[in-house]
Amino acid sequence: MSLQTEPLSSLQEPFLPEVNRQMLVILDFGSQYSELIARRIRETEVYSEVLSYRTTAEQLRQLNPRGIILSGGPRSVYAEAAPHCDPEIWSLGIPVLGVCYGMQLMVQQLGGQVERADRGEYGKADLLIDDPTDLLTNVEPGTTMWMSHGDSVSCLPEGFSVLAHTRNTPCAAVADHQRQLYGVQFHPEVIHSQGGLALIRNFVYHICRCEPTWTTAAFVEEAIREVRGRVGDKRVLLALSGGVDSSTLAFLLHEAIGDQLTCMFIDQGFMRKEEPERLIKLFQEQFHIPVHHIRAQERFLARVAGITDPEEKRKRIGHEFIRVFEEESRKLGPFDYLAQGTLYPDVIESADTNVDPKTGERVAVKIKSHHNVGGLPKDLQFKLVEPLRKLFKDEVRKVGLSIGLPEEIVRRHPFPGPGLAIRIIGEITEERLEILRNADYIVRDEINKQDIYNDFWQAFAVLLPVRTVGVMGDQRTYAYPIVLRLVSSEDGMTADWSRVPYDLLETLSNRIVNEVEGVNRVVYDITSKPPGTIEWE
Repeated sequence: MSLQTEPLSSLQEPFLPEVNRQMLVILDFGSQYSELIARRIRETEVYSEVLSYRTTAEQLRQLNPRGIILSGGPRSVYAEAAPHCDPEIWSLGIPVLGVCYGMQLMVQQLGGQVERADRGEYGKADLLIDDPTDLLTNVEPGTTMWMSHGDSVSCLPEGFSVLAHTRNTPCAAVADHQRQLYGVQFHPEVIHSQGGLALIRNFVYHICRCEPTWTTAAFVEEAIREVRGRVGDKRVLLALSGGVDSSTLAFLLHEAIGDQLTCMFIDQGFMRKEEPERLIKLFQEQFHIPVHHIRAQERFLARVAGITDPEEKRKRIGHEFIRVFEEESRKLGPFDYLAQGTLYPDVIESADTNVDPKTGERVAVKIKSHHNVGGLPKDLQFKLVEPLRKLFKDEVRKVGLSIGLPEEIVRRHPFPGPGLAIRIIGEITEERLEILRNADYIVRDEINKQDIYNDFWQAFAVLLPVRTVGVMGDQRTYAYPIVLRLVSSEDGMTADWSRVPYDLLETLSNRIVNEVEGVNRVVYDITSKPPGTIEWE
């Protein structure tokens, strides 16, 4: 195969639908919250994009955003090799909001001073408002905002005034009203900041004068038009997993190009109980979207036989998936395009645009790699079509509902690509897979019966590679323990273990021990993320 995939767009190539001529830009200085800022803006139905802090004033002028937001960041603005933005940005005449590091950078570049604070401020703080106009309109005095800083502004630039303070921070919010430059020392984008969304709305609507044009209907209309224009009369191949991303993509593409779309479902044997059968029946019988069901369970199980290292498991499963995919696509092809359910967080976190040109290190820490971005072989013979690559997960769910995707798929809990293989700690065997499938089914069945499925971000079972002593029917048993993992989260970036009723835990434990052969003990994982991760491997 010689024809290579087209390169993925970088963060410097924003997607701006024809139906949407308004946007806000977030310049990323390495904050883990940059994506969250973008999401909060989109919740106001205004389009936003995250770009590198190295984006020049001239590039921004060409994009013509209604407003610019400078994100937080892990460094001090006065530190050596600290990331700085183009100082010409302050002269563009475009409203700017600096958040935490972004505020301090604004102050420093415009002639003020930032120093190490006598007392840092972390966590909740009451905001005491000095000027309730513009940025702080309708933000209640004394409202809680979330602080996270060890530096503070000690001297404001000429033309700036204080909008608000806290007990420990004299300059908690500042502004140059004439030039429409604003800064806040706290993080309005996080859920802990009670007046944060009101502040963001003030900046978006009143200061930047945006209108709510970023809607689900507008996106669907433009995405269909864009796919038709890009693909023409060529064929498109989609690897269907049954999750909300690939299912929404299948629906969207089928609406756009009909029979030019071919869906392939590779059953590697690590799916949950009854899911492959339900997926095929749903798509083929109810939605009339043909799916080629590739049964490759034996190949995958042989590939991971005896492997206990979690990363090696992932690697082998990923490589085998590519091999099966290539073989089957040759049989079904030829195809010109490969469709992927890449989402915007994948694009942001996998981009190379946040590498500091002076030091060579990434400004933001990359927590994990993403299978949809950069994970394909270089000689794969497709061009890429990725209509969802500018959407967050919650936006994908809205699109799915709007185009007729069933609730059971739209609200489906996130499920890892390697499936149950990384919920079995240690070696994967047919026996262990069967035990875990049955235990996991009980978890899902019970929370569905009690109508609390949507109360959790994820709820599943984990099988440990040890055996424990038990007693059943007056006889000694030596069987596996099952770990229950039920967590709450907004976006999966952080998560907390769910405080479920003891009655539910009792029911789950009783059912699993009585109904699943090979299990004699059930335990509950009460670890949050961080320090743990949601998945065990």
